[in-house]
Amino acid sequence: MAHIQVHRDDISLDSPTLVEGLPGVGLVGKIAADHLVDAYDMEYYAAVHCDGLPEIAVYADDDPEVRPPVRLYADADRNLLVLQSDAPVSPSGTTDFAGCIVGWFEENDVTPIYLSGRPAEKDGVPDVYGVSTGDGAAMLDEANVDPPSENGAITGPTGALVHESQRVGLTSIGLIVEADQQFPDPEAARALLQTAISPLADFEVDTEALVEQAEEIGQAKAKLAEQLQENQEESTSARPLGMYQ
Repeated sequence: MAHIQVHRDDISLDSPTLVEGLPGVGLVGKIAADHLVDAYDMEYYAAVHCDGLPEIAVYADDDPEVRPPVRLYADADRNLLVLQSDAPVSPSGTTDFAGCIVGWFEENDVTPIYLSGRPAEKDGVPDVYGVSTGDGAAMLDEANVDPPSENGAITGPTGALVHESQRVGLTSIGLIVEADQQFPDPEAARALLQTAISPLADFEVDTEALVEQAEEIGQAKAKLAEQLQENQEESTSARPLGMYQ
């Protein structure tokens, strides 16, 4: 049965903000989410057992405990949740996956921040735009995050999450950043963290490690980026709406 299995009832959260890190263009969401988990030594909080996810066991170096491919991490001090993913969502399972996740957000009064990369030739610091559902527009305005400069659509699993949030009236934010379509893009992930996630979640984010380890991060995540290019239906992205008309 699809559900979110919380392992840490001792962690107290009050209407938390969540940063979503599903893999997509430039792996911007995954890089940003992984950085938050590492930078704040966040606690493994819950396992995501939703339809559309592969039944695989994930393990890490120097840790004998296996975990599911999609997990939630928590930081009580910052009232923060992060959705960390080590595997893409099946294209045929995105609707069920989105319903499972967003339903849990509703039950636990979670405000999600969804992350997408928009393929672009960047010039300087990547531009970041915001879209919203529910009462999210006021949050974007307060954080000085601009709306998009063109019509477009968020695709893939993250698009399904935004769609489901809009359908049920959940307050959420969707952030879109210019990103490299072919390679992991730590620079775009850094722009998301500094320009939008930090003011929206109301805490400072140290992103120096993303700059110092950019090459290492790129190499570590290049294989996943290559796999997503081969099957773009599993990959989240934001693209001009003209591509779908």
